[in-house]
Amino acid sequence: MKRVFTFLLSGFILLSTIQCAKRASPTGGPKDSIPPVLINASPKMNTTFFDKEEITLTFDEYVTLKDVSKQLIISPPLNSDQYKVYPTTGAARKVSIKLMDSLMKNTTYTFNFGEGIVDFNESNPSSYLTYTLSTGATIDSLYVKGRITDAFEKETNSFISLQLYPVDSVYKDSTIYTQKPLYVTSTLDTTIYRFQNLRAGKYALIALEDAAGNYYFDQNIDKIGYVNRLIELPQDSIIDLRIFKERSDFAWDSPYFINEHHIALAYYGEREEEPFKMVSDVPEGFEAIVSKSRNTDTLNYWFKGAELDSLKFEFEIEDTLRTKTVLFKNPIKDSLVINKITYGSLKLQGKFELGSNLPITSVNSDQVIVTDLDTLQIPATLKIEENYDRITVDFNVSPNDRYEIKLLPNALQDFWGQTHDTLVFKTSTKKIEDYGNIFLRVQHETSHPYIIELLNNKKVVRRYDSITPGNNYTFELLDAGKYTVRLIEDANGNKKWDTGNYLQKIQPEQVIYYWKEIDLRANWDMNETFNTIQNYPDLPESATASGVLVAPNN
Repeated sequence: MKRVFTFLLSGFILLSTIQCAKRASPTGGPKDSIPPVLINASPKMNTTFFDKEEITLTFDEYVTLKDVSKQLIISPPLNSDQYKVYPTTGAARKVSIKLMDSLMKNTTYTFNFGEGIVDFNESNPSSYLTYTLSTGATIDSLYVKGRITDAFEKETNSFISLQLYPVDSVYKDSTIYTQKPLYVTSTLDTTIYRFQNLRAGKYALIALEDAAGNYYFDQNIDKIGYVNRLIELPQDSIIDLRIFKERSDFAWDSPYFINEHHIALAYYGEREEEPFKMVSDVPEGFEAIVSKSRNTDTLNYWFKGAELDSLKFEFEIEDTLRTKTVLFKNPIKDSLVINKITYGSLKLQGKFELGSNLPITSVNSDQVIVTDLDTLQIPATLKIEENYDRITVDFNVSPNDRYEIKLLPNALQDFWGQTHDTLVFKTSTKKIEDYGNIFLRVQHETSHPYIIELLNNKKVVRRYDSITPGNNYTFELLDAGKYTVRLIEDANGNKKWDTGNYLQKIQPEQVIYYWKEIDLRANWDMNETFNTIQNYPDLPESATASGVLVAPNN
């Protein structure tokens, strides 16, 4: 009996062991969200009389470098050939900076890694880790901080470079084009900046959206922000800046041949009235017109009345008149193509538009037939827009209707007298109830006139370029959607926003956005008050549901 009991007990223990040894899927622990921690620096942080060739930072876990060439900000700046950062690949517990050149004497250096050091497993960043050293006896301790905003856009891009230039006997405004700053920092992924470990003195401060990452201002591609005075430490500690894109300096490029009777006059920058002249000997019947490309910085030069193999143009380039010759190569005859510009529903306050690949110079409104849903003919007129490439078909538009627009031959003629075959386009309008209205009251204290613009998807859909009685602005018959309002202080009264200029010390005109996005629904009226002094997101929203909205008079 005892022997049987022992056998059964042994079997029970064996079975229990087998059950306990069965494989199961591991459930895993919590995800690591703790960033790597710096546990040692050699030389130590804030060391003075620094004379080493290498800095080593040791962490409590394995780390890797992520986009360190962009994230690491060294101030005063070092060229990329003056230092190396390791490990270049893989993971390690130590990050090393090897200095390939000597540092300036009696200077405090800061190495801000941004979010360039991350742990190996989960890529948690050791955010804004900064290592500071001095080649002299003291660590400079003054600071400047502030906020960067875009002078025109509602959202401000990140990674704005902030640059400080000490003002001495050799400093001048053009220094930012030719010399690197003494101190640099960056907003990284925010709009806030902070300089630290600065020495007392007078400085010029600029903000730069530095596309090339070289610390030099390139007017053609960079945005810049500046203050109109020098800053002085330790008196100044908080400075906000607005960045803007200057008007690019104008310059002609070489003209080139496109097709039969069509030459492109390309340029850089913003053109107003910069002159050019065609200087070839041409027959008496020679004619030409000029239009502007909608896609590139190019003038289209169209001509007729002569069969030529080249044309010469005279331009003013760098204060010198220069002649450029355009040779014609394998010209092909262009055919007139008319297409529809107005897509989707035709706006009740809009006009039906057509586009042309060749300049239109003549229209005949007797050759256009517009009919509505009941096939009743509606009076219509044709109008050429200033650039010769678009035509407006103007007729009375009613809600909830469909229209057929028929262009008979000779309704449109291009510069060379070509016309088109019969063309038929269709469009329709929505019901009044499908639209909404925004009624805006503006409260803004200023001695300047101002402009009010209504935007949808960053595109201006309505604008007022002068102040209305009572500062009340009506935006009727709008598609449902999200809208933004901005106010532009038009200081010079030219009815457009003007940017700034660093060398001329001109700041851009002030732009203020209404603090909230207006969510307009169909068949709704939105009543909004835009108070630029109290422009913050704790005002009550106000909206009233409409009955049937009233159609505007045509």
